Amino acid sequence: MRLTRLTLFRALLLGVLMATLILPAGELQALAQAQQPPPPPQQPDKQEKKPEQPGEFAISIEVPLVTVDVVVTDNSGNFITGLKKDNFRILEDGVPQTITNFSPTDAPITMVMLMEFSKLGYEYYAYKARNAAYEFLDQLNKDDWVALETFDLRPRIEVDFTRDKQEVKQALARLAFPGFREANLFDALLDTLDRLQDVKGKKSIFVLASGYDTFSRHTLDQTLKRVQQSDVTIFCLGVARDFFEYYDARGGYGGPGRLSYYQAENQLRAFAQKTGGRAWFPRFDGELPGIFREVAASLRNQYSLGYTPANKARDGKFRKIKVELVGPDGSPLIVVDQHQKKVKYVVYAREGYFAPKTAVGD
Repeated sequence: MRLTRLTLFRALLLGVLMATLILPAGELQALAQAQQPPPPPQQPDKQEKKPEQPGEFAISIEVPLVTVDVVVTDNSGNFITGLKKDNFRILEDGVPQTITNFSPTDAPITMVMLMEFSKLGYEYYAYKARNAAYEFLDQLNKDDWVALETFDLRPRIEVDFTRDKQEVKQALARLAFPGFREANLFDALLDTLDRLQDVKGKKSIFVLASGYDTFSRHTLDQTLKRVQQSDVTIFCLGVARDFFEYYDARGGYGGPGRLSYYQAENQLRAFAQKTGGRAWFPRFDGELPGIFREVAASLRNQYSLGYTPANKARDGKFRKIKVELVGPDGSPLIVVDQHQKKVKYVVYAREGYFAPKTAVGD
């Protein structure tokens, strides 16, 4: 008996219906999924994080390491070498700290010579600063890095960091006539500190200037605060004392002029003192070679100390640092000379630092 097309269609439809009634639901679902095309693969979420369980949280605290570079000399200016970690004690706001890092630093010097080059003092200060900078370069070793920055109304980079001392000498020789009578010392010093902020290792600024500031946008207080926040050692050479004393002895300075000079000198002294550096104010050119040797030797005879502050508060407040020398029993260290006589000594270190401050919302 032959089936018509309609009869065949009805038979197929009846078979599908019977299969639907007979097969379990799970097999039907599997059959349906097998007949559908597979979904496209999902890209993994790179930012997917493990879900936190109830009550779980994480705290991340940045613990600062405070680094203090220390130089120790006797009263005659001779450097005291051979000291050990146990010979040092650091106090922060009067509280003893645990020194975790210690090393005598003999790494190459990284220095910016910041030189006043203005028409102040009838261009005499510029002349003195340029000649002094030229002579100081002979104290640097072949592995030392040096940059030259000048300032009058604004700072200018004459030579970026280089080991080629001759390149710096050529730049100094090209400096002929200052452009302005202004000497914006504060702005220039802050600009230099900003440039050194990301430089690693032992770094310093050698300021060769009169100390006067005539037109800066920043104040002395702002500059001193920024100096204290920095880990840069500042050395200062005042180039105006002989000029001042010559004219003052001849009545060239009245009371206000004399006070202005003393203020300029004190500003240079403060920059050095707050960073563990030193300041010199020579009267005669014959003093310069010895000063230059002291600057270089100070950097080559530093002890580098590091500690994690016991005070973990992130309050942005100033923390005062004091470095002492101690003996094995914790009493003040006694230093003797070759004749076994007690020698008084001076410890040069920065006065303190500003603690990091927690931002609002942290």
